[in-house]
Amino acid sequence: MRRQVLVSLGVVALVALVASWVPVAAQGQAGATTPNAKSGGTGGTANAKFVWDPTAPAPADWTPPRTPWGDPDVQGYYLNTSYTPLERPANLAGKAMYTVEEAIAAFKVQVAQDAEVDPTTVHYDWKEYGMEAWQSPIRPNRRTALVTDPPDGRIPPITEEARKRQAARQAAEQAKGADVQSPGMYTRCITGNGGPPRIQGGVTVESQIFQSPGYAVISIMSGDTRVIPLDGRAHLPSNIKTYLGDARGHFEGNTLVVETTNFNDERNWRGSGSGMHLTERFTMANANTLKYEFTVNDPTTWTKPWSAEAPVPKIEPPLYEFACHEMNYGVINWTKGSQIREKEGIGPNGRADVFREEAEK
Repeated sequence: MRRQVLVSLGVVALVALVASWVPVAAQGQAGATTPNAKSGGTGGTANAKFVWDPTAPAPADWTPPRTPWGDPDVQGYYLNTSYTPLERPANLAGKAMYTVEEAIAAFKVQVAQDAEVDPTTVHYDWKEYGMEAWQSPIRPNRRTALVTDPPDGRIPPITEEARKRQAARQAAEQAKGADVQSPGMYTRCITGNGGPPRIQGGVTVESQIFQSPGYAVISIMSGDTRVIPLDGRAHLPSNIKTYLGDARGHFEGNTLVVETTNFNDERNWRGSGSGMHLTERFTMANANTLKYEFTVNDPTTWTKPWSAEAPVPKIEPPLYEFACHEMNYGVINWTKGSQIREKEGIGPNGRADVFREEAEK
C-alpha cells in the first residue's frame, strides 16, 4: 500500500514538472516544426521540443551571444542535474539514443521512482526544500547515458594501480570509524561535490559562470570557485597541486575549452590520481541550454580516456548562500545513524531485518 501511494505522489509531481517545462523548453530546441529526422520518433513538435536531442541543430532564428569585448558568451546561472545515468544500463546495451517517446517514458519512470521515500535508509531529504531533480526544470534526454565515449556508454576498466590505490583509501576510511570527522570533506562542508568535472546530480547543483576580459569564472553553490585565465599563460609547475586543479581556457569557435591539470591526490574524484588531465567544453546550444562536455585522461586510473556530455539548463539568479556549517545537524545525525548501523552489523546503506521483511510483503 505504501508503495502504491508513493508512486501516485510521483505521478502528481510529474504533472507539476511537465507544467514547469513550458517556459524553458518552449524557448529551447524548438527551431524546427517537426522532430529531428534522426530522432526516430513521431510524437510531433509538442513532445519533441521538451526533449534534449543532441543531434538536433541549433534554432535557426537564434545567434550565439557575444560579450561586449567579443568573446562567446556562456554566462548565466545553471542547474547541473539529470535523470540520465552516467553509464548505459545493461538492458540498453547497443542503444545510444532513445526515440523521443522512449525518452519521455523513461523520464516518467525516473520521476516516479525519485518521488518515493524510503525512511529506513540514512539519507538527506532534499525534497523538503524543493531540491529533488523532479522539482526542477530538467528535461528528458534522448541519450541513454551521459558517457559518449567509449561508444558502449561505459566507463573503461580501472588499472591495477588504481585498484590498489582505491583499496588503500578504503582501508584508511574504514579505520577511521564513524564519528563527525570520518565522513568525506563534502559531507563535512569543507569542499564542494568532488568536481571538476561536474557529474550531474547531488545537492550543490546550482552554479554560475561569469566572464571578464581575459578570464572566465565558474562558481558552485557550495563555494568552490574556479578562476580560469584565457590569456594563453602556461600551467603552474607540476609540484603545485590543488583540489580544483590548475585551469587554463581558450575559445574554439563558440565553445569555451578548459584544460585542467595539477590535481591534489587527496581529492579522490572517482578514484583518480593527481595526474588526471581534464578537458571541458562549454557551448550554448540555445538561449536556455548549455551543452557541457568533458574528457578525462588518467592512465594511472583508467585503461583509456573517456568522455561525457550533458545538457545544463539555465535557471533564474541568484546563487543562495550554502550555509552548510550553520547548525549542521545532518553530519551529527549521519554519525549517530552510522554508529547504530555498525552495531546492527548491516552498514550505513543496509536495511535492518524488520524493514527487509516489511519490504518483501
